[in-house]
Amino acid sequence: MNLSLCPPDDSWKLDWQTIFAPLEELKACSICPRDCRADRSSSQLGYCQAGVGFAVDSIFPHRGEEPALSGQRGICNLFFNHCNMQCIYCQNYQISENRSPVARDHDDLVSIIKQIEAILATGIRLVGFVSPSHFVPQMKVIISTLKVRGHDPVFVFNTNGYDRVETIRQLDDTIQVYLPDLKYMDNKLAAKYSDTLNYVEHATAAIREMFHQKGSSIRMDNEGVIESGMIIRHLVLPGEVENSKAVLRLIAEELSPSVHVSLMSQYYPTHRVSTHPTLGRTVTKAEYDEVLHEFERLGFYRGWVQELTSPHHYRPDFLRDRPFEG
Repeated sequence: MNLSLCPPDDSWKLDWQTIFAPLEELKACSICPRDCRADRSSSQLGYCQAGVGFAVDSIFPHRGEEPALSGQRGICNLFFNHCNMQCIYCQNYQISENRSPVARDHDDLVSIIKQIEAILATGIRLVGFVSPSHFVPQMKVIISTLKVRGHDPVFVFNTNGYDRVETIRQLDDTIQVYLPDLKYMDNKLAAKYSDTLNYVEHATAAIREMFHQKGSSIRMDNEGVIESGMIIRHLVLPGEVENSKAVLRLIAEELSPSVHVSLMSQYYPTHRVSTHPTLGRTVTKAEYDEVLHEFERLGFYRGWVQELTSPHHYRPDFLRDRPFEG
């Protein structure tokens, strides 16, 4: 199958062979640390069970992100299906589980582009790709198509951090804002909670490359919306304060305490972990205060923290058109 010769809509009169070129990488997929080498144009799929199609589950203006990303209008977020990590506590479990192959084709690209264009027409300036690690070639196609059609938004790479450093290097001229999670400084936790091996090595290498590209400062427009830079997110998990403190130490000591950090207390137990001995509750005030103390001790002075009431405000339902509103 020649992936570059499958135009979704000839009426657009675009050079589809050039635009679709990145999909050739999926014939022996190694775009994420899983390195499955699966031919995603065939029925022999890899860990993520995703093929070559454009498996975007939801596209909508999202106003629940950090203030620098949301601004007054919000960000146009695209949520990809499936994931190269399988966190047992994932709040997006409705779309992130790799239970069955993703059945999408190239015709979906036209619909995706039209939805993005409609949202950009409202004045939103950012387009965010959520969980893109296993869909980087498709992301590149979407970006190229938008640019050819005359759009130049700020592109945000919103990732779980489990990325190959080589893949991040290829995005230097493509992505303006990196928004990585740094979930763990303990590979045993990563294996236990996310079915992920060597998370620490891969995530720290990828984030170092993001830091190399963007540095610790972020550039804002005149309305206070980010135009370029990096923000590192960390979700504090119940019972895992030492992991959170180790994450903050890594950022401060190996990158810089001037990095923008979003320290989140919004964890809540979905039904899948409601009876889990550790993950079956929210984070306590004492736990979050201990992590905040470490945040301050290490000298961080840029970023965001959350109220302990935040778990009540971040419960998406992907059966709705706008999953975070309801």
